[in-house]
Amino acid sequence: MAKTKKQKQTTEEHFSLFTDYDISLFKAGKHFHLYNKLGAHIAMHSGENGVYFSVWAPNARQVSVVGNFNGWNRQSHPMNVRWDGSGIWELFVPGIGQGEYYKYYIESHNGYTVEIGDPYAYHWENPPATASVAWSLDYTWTDKKWLTERSKKHPLEKAISVYEMHPGSWRRKQEDGIERFLSYRELAKELPAYCKYMGFTHVELMPVMEHPFYGSWGYQVTGYFAPSSRYGMPQDFMHLVGELHKAGIGVILDWVPSHFPTDEHGPGYFDGTHLYEHEDPRKGYHQDWQSFIFNYGRNEVRAFLISNALFWLDKYHIDGLRVDAVASMLYLDYSRKEGEWLPNEYGGRENLDAVSFLKELNEAVHSHHTGTITIAEESTAWPAVTHPVSAGGLGFDMKWMMGWMNDTLAYFSKDPIYRSHHQNMLTFNIYYAFSEKFMLPLSHDEVVYGKKSLINKMPGDDWQQFANLRLLYAYMYSNPGAKMIFMGGEFAQRHEWRHDFSLDWHENSYPSHNGVQQLLRELNRLYASEPALYEQNFSPDGFEWIDFNDITNCVLCWLRKGMNPENNIVVIANFTPAPRKNYRLGVPERGYYREIFNSDDKAYWGSGLINNKTLETAPLARHGRSQSLSFTLPPLGLVMLKYGGPNLGF
Repeated sequence: MAKTKKQKQTTEEHFSLFTDYDISLFKAGKHFHLYNKLGAHIAMHSGENGVYFSVWAPNARQVSVVGNFNGWNRQSHPMNVRWDGSGIWELFVPGIGQGEYYKYYIESHNGYTVEIGDPYAYHWENPPATASVAWSLDYTWTDKKWLTERSKKHPLEKAISVYEMHPGSWRRKQEDGIERFLSYRELAKELPAYCKYMGFTHVELMPVMEHPFYGSWGYQVTGYFAPSSRYGMPQDFMHLVGELHKAGIGVILDWVPSHFPTDEHGPGYFDGTHLYEHEDPRKGYHQDWQSFIFNYGRNEVRAFLISNALFWLDKYHIDGLRVDAVASMLYLDYSRKEGEWLPNEYGGRENLDAVSFLKELNEAVHSHHTGTITIAEESTAWPAVTHPVSAGGLGFDMKWMMGWMNDTLAYFSKDPIYRSHHQNMLTFNIYYAFSEKFMLPLSHDEVVYGKKSLINKMPGDDWQQFANLRLLYAYMYSNPGAKMIFMGGEFAQRHEWRHDFSLDWHENSYPSHNGVQQLLRELNRLYASEPALYEQNFSPDGFEWIDFNDITNCVLCWLRKGMNPENNIVVIANFTPAPRKNYRLGVPERGYYREIFNSDDKAYWGSGLINNKTLETAPLARHGRSQSLSFTLPPLGLVMLKYGGPNLGF
C-alpha cells in the first residue's frame, strides 16, 4: 500500500521501533521477538531519554497512555496509530524512565472504554494493584558456561530429575508475627543449595508470570512477560535463575498458553473486541476455569504466544517450558457437553489451529534455543505428542505419563492383602511406555483438594506407610522415563500442600521423614551415576521384564539396560510387608552381583533387611535363564543388583 504525503510526514514525525519488515512478520504471525517492539521500552529519541510505548489495538478509535507521570490524564498523551493497517499504536514520552506506572486508556469504535494493562509489560505493580511498570531488562549474566554446556548434549541423553515447587509456599519467614514469602533473592540463597544437596537436576517453578489471584497458583496469568512482583523485581528473578545455573540446576517454567483470566486489566476484550480470544464462548471461554481461550488461528495471537515462550528462554535463560493443559487446547469439546462446542471445518473435535500452533511453537523453541526442552501436560491418547513435527508429531520433548501416575497411586493406596489382584496396574504401562518420551510425574495436583499427601495415601500403620512411600519412589526411579516430584514429597510431608503456608520442614527432623529424604537423595545419586537408569530411558532397549507373573508374592522383577551390558541393573520389588527369604531369580550373566540399593536400609528408617554386598549365581534355571541368584527380599522393599563380572573382583 502506497503512503500518502500526509502519512509520510506523520510516520517521520513519530519515533518507532518497528520496521516495515517487523510489521509484515507481525501480520503473518511470524514475528517471534515481539517483546523487543511492543510494550514499554526505555529509549532515546532526538537526544532525549524517555519511554517508547506501543500497543496492538486494531479496533480502537482512540488510545492514550495514562500513568503517574501525567496524573492518569486520559487526554494528555494520545497515541498515534500506524499508517500500515497493523493496528499498532505508538508514542514516545520524553523525560520519564524506569519505574513509571502506566496503563492504556482505550476508546473502542463501539463506545467501550477501559484503562487496561500492557500485555507486553516487563513488570507489574504488586497485586492487587494492576498497573504495568516501565522497566529495563538489562542484566549482567554469569552463566555463559552453563548455556554453552547445555547446547552440547541433548538433555534427554542425561538423567532428568525434577523438583516441582511453588515459590510462595516452599519456605516462608516470620516478621513481626506475620509469615511472608521468600523473595527471589532469598530463594536464590537457599533453593540452589538444597536442590544440589538432594541431587535434583532441574527445578520446575509453578507459573511465575504475573497473576492477580494468588490462589490460582499462577495458572491464571495476566502479565505474560513479567515475573510476579510478589517476590521481587525482574532482575531478582534473573539472579535466582543464575544462581540455580551456578549450582548446576536447570530451570523449567510452567507456561500457560491454554487460557487466561477475565480480569479487566488483562488481555481479554482488549480493545472493545475479543482480540486475543474467540468471540464465540463455545470456542473462547473455559467453563471449568471461567477464563478466556486464546484464538490460535489469529496470526498476531500466535506471534504473541510464541514470542512469550522465546522471551523466557532469551531474557531469563530458562532451560525448558512445561506447557499446561495441552489436552484442553487439542480438543474443541474438552469438558463440554453436546451443543457447547463447535466442530472444526471437517466436522471433527480436533482444534486444528491449536495443533498447528503447538507444532510451530516447538519448532521455534528448538531452533532458537538449542538444548532447551518442552514438556506437555497432556492426559489423553493423542498420538505422537513427542514425535518430531517433520514426522507428523507435535514436537514436544516429553509428555507427562498420567496413566502411570494414576495407576501407580491407585495400586499403592490398596492394602497389600489385595494387591495380588491388581498387579496389572503396575505392568500395563510398559505396553505403551515407549510410544512417547515420558516423564513420570508426582505433581502438586496429586496432593491438594482432599486427595491427601503422598504419605497419607499409603495404607497400613506408620512403619508400613513410610515403607510404602520409599518403595513408591524406588519403583519410580527404577522405571523408564524422566522423574518429577512435588516439594514436600521428598520428606513425606503429612499435610496436603497449602499455598498459604510454608512446607512443614520441622517434620524432616523426625527419623522416619528424614529417612525418606535420604532415600530420595540416594536415588537421585544413583540415577545420575548409573547409565542403565538413564541412557535408554525412552527406548524399549532400556527395559526387559525378568518376571511379572509372581502374583502370589506380589513381586516384580525387571532389568534396566544401558548401552554397555556391563552397566545393566537387576531390579526386584516386593509389594507386600512379608519378607521373602531365599528368593530365587534368573539373571542374565553367570558370576557375581552386588546390591547397590535397598529401600529397607536402616539409613532410610527401614528394618535393615539387606543382602550381603556380594551375591554369586548358581547354575539353576529360573525365568528362562540358566543362571540364578538367591537373596532376601525386604518387606515393602525394592532392591537393585548390579553385575560385577564372572570373578570376585568387581
